[in-house]
Amino acid sequence: IVFGLASAQHSTGFVGCAIILIFSTYLSAVLKPTLTMKKELVEVVFDRRKNSEKRGYGFLEVQVYLGRATRKYIMIGKYSPDDWQAAAASPETQALVAKCKKIIAAMDVLDEERTYDNFMYHFNGEDKKPKVEVKEEQPKEPEKSGKSFLDFMEEALANEDLREGTRKHKICAIETVRTFGKLNTYGDLTPKNIIAFDNWLHDGTRTDVTCYGYHKKIHKWVRQLYQMGEIPQDPYQVVTLKRGKCREREPLTELELKLMRNYKFEGKLARVRDLFIFAAYTGLSFCDTQTFDFESMTKKEGKMYYIDGSRIKTETKFFTPILSPAMKVLEKYDYQLPKISNQKANDYLHVIQMELHFRQKLTFHVARHSFATMALAHDVPIENVARMLGHQDIKTTQIYAKVLRTTIERHATALQRSIS
Repeated sequence: IVFGLASAQHSTGFVGCAIILIFSTYLSAVLKPTLTMKKELVEVVFDRRKNSEKRGYGFLEVQVYLGRATRKYIMIGKYSPDDWQAAAASPETQALVAKCKKIIAAMDVLDEERTYDNFMYHFNGEDKKPKVEVKEEQPKEPEKSGKSFLDFMEEALANEDLREGTRKHKICAIETVRTFGKLNTYGDLTPKNIIAFDNWLHDGTRTDVTCYGYHKKIHKWVRQLYQMGEIPQDPYQVVTLKRGKCREREPLTELELKLMRNYKFEGKLARVRDLFIFAAYTGLSFCDTQTFDFESMTKKEGKMYYIDGSRIKTETKFFTPILSPAMKVLEKYDYQLPKISNQKANDYLHVIQMELHFRQKLTFHVARHSFATMALAHDVPIENVARMLGHQDIKTTQIYAKVLRTTIERHATALQRSIS
């Protein structure tokens, strides 16, 4: 290299340029591998699901890169954004990182394919690789298989930051597992038992959607155990469960809403009817009506008032108009909406439904659906309806977007005029 540079220094014209070109190409070929950043196969990652800002904590894990679509995550613990770096630098964490790096290096030396099973074989310290056909027959680790799955779910639930309604649903799922009685320990978490649990759930008293909802809640905790290395496999990955379909929502028509507004109810029936009307002409969910505060949550633009707030369920921002029937409800109650439990409110709605001879079952969600359908029927763009309802994903709004026959007829008439 030195000789080449010296020669180029004393050369001129074409010969000098050629020498420089030859040696620069040689240098590029020699130095390029050393300048290229090598991909880090093992590293410590924090809050990979990006939840720490909302929850105040995230999970610290060791990530092992096994392939383009294959990663192994080893759980270290739960930490706040201020504490995780100290935990990542701890001797215990660094020892785990070093162990994983040695395993990857050993697999490369042995020319083993970087698969999840091969990595876990080395990570668990097996002396002899098991045959594939007898993999399911391996004895379970007694200290792990005997641990209580019910205790784990209850402890995990206690550490989750949830709304009270969501917490109650999850408690119900845990109690359902307890009643089933065959998913008590880590060792019980097998595909065979999950299928048996699913069959037990489908005893005729629950819909497919309800059963799938139980599985969805329980699977989250099962997956956590698998990611922590507490169970050898996630049984839900090898079973197929029937998801089912929700019953199609039936909104009230504008004529039915008008009938409901004008009907003479007394006492609690009148108050529940008024709450329903307020929700039907603002799009608010029941729990959002119960926390609604006119002074702090409304803005006046022109002659109309708008609600500018966040949904209790998802904390998503929404901005929705208070249409005139809803304003009349506010004026009737001096801008302080009636307070009542959701269960009681829906009980009274059933009475109102029978009194008005409505065909569809009335719940407060029907009010929200009626608002969405009414807005879409009057050609409000679906993106705007999504903002009014506070939906994080427009696909959720599309569930409400049942195309009305009157809308098709109106658009067809306009289309016919345009092509005549």
